[in-house]
Amino acid sequence: MAEVDAKGATSIEQKLRNLYDLQQVDTRINKIEKLSGELPEEIKDLEDELEGKNTRIANLKAEVESRTQDIATKKQEIIDAQAKIKDDQEKQNNVRNNREYDSLLKEIEYQELEVQLCEKRIREYTAEVENKKEAIANLEVEIAEREGDLNQKKSELNDIVSENEKEVAALKEKAAEIEKLIDAQYLNAYHRIKSNARNGLAVVTVQRDACGGCFNKIPPQRKVDIRTRKQIIVCEYCGRILVDDGFNAENENTEA
Repeated sequence: MAEVDAKGATSIEQKLRNLYDLQQVDTRINKIEKLSGELPEEIKDLEDELEGKNTRIANLKAEVESRTQDIATKKQEIIDAQAKIKDDQEKQNNVRNNREYDSLLKEIEYQELEVQLCEKRIREYTAEVENKKEAIANLEVEIAEREGDLNQKKSELNDIVSENEKEVAALKEKAAEIEKLIDAQYLNAYHRIKSNARNGLAVVTVQRDACGGCFNKIPPQRKVDIRTRKQIIVCEYCGRILVDDGFNAENENTEA
């Protein structure tokens, strides 16, 4: 019976070792990825800003086109009104009575007012078009500046990624190999805890009699249980998997 217990203890210890090793690799990957700092977020913000400015330019250009068509329409209305005025003026020379003359005169006055109104609208639309074109030009300058900033930040990020690409790939390969050694239930628990942890730590060592994740004190008997490595114990406060700090020392001796 003692032999079975010993095997069981060794099995649990190895599971803890695998979980701890996986955490160490994941932590290293996270540290490398954090070297890029806020660059990914800054790049995303710039891309969003550029998309907004390009959309604004597209809308302004559509408005310019619409107003340009309105100007052309008003110019045609002026041509039609002037033609009508000329026609009515010619008819005035052949009227048979004052009533016909007055009727044609009113029509001429109406058409002249239409011409004045069209000219006013053309001036308004032209000013509007010029303002929108100026806004487009300003936006294009801003876009050019932002694109320069974006390209620079992308270049910086690419340099960081390229510099650490091989190490990250090797670490991810190592993590995949370790995961193969871990039972599915423990691996799922590890990833669940890691995803919910603010600092990405699912497995932590006991440090100064406290959880290395949330820093709450651990009862003495629980510390003894952790040190024996005969069962998987989680922090009653944060739910992280706890291991004794002997794992750190063992790792240092192995690397040495």
